[in-house]
Amino acid sequence: SRLGILIVRHLKRLERVILGYLEVSDGPEEEARLGILETLQCTIEHAWPRMPCRLPVLLKALLRLLWDVHTERGPTPEPVRAALLHKATQCLILLDHCSQGQVKVLLEGVHSSCEEPQVRECLRKVQEST
Repeated sequence: SRLGILIVRHLKRLERVILGYLEVSDGPEEEARLGILETLQCTIEHAWPRMPCRLPVLLKALLRLLWDVHTERGPTPEPVRAALLHKATQCLILLDHCSQGQVKVLLEGVHSSCEEPQVRECLRKVQEST
């Protein structure tokens, strides 16, 4: 957040780091994933003019994270899972705002075909955000 809009100078490298952390579970407390979701949220807030061109990659990574968190049945406590789902949903909502509703359009088919209640709830929150 100290860099503000100057973060755009490092977006390509930062995007690779964010994607790497989102892909891998880091244990029951998921501290790294929770931290990287906060980083992504802060990055979207400060570099929002540059986010629409990164939308396909970030959307895919966040949807994969939602699915992985829902389907993984490891030692991760339910409150940590809920926090991951919430932060990922917040990132999707921010991406939708900075892309003038493109996320909602892209998620229409996914929401209608998804049968998992937790994932559907996250997608519903994105669809209903204003």
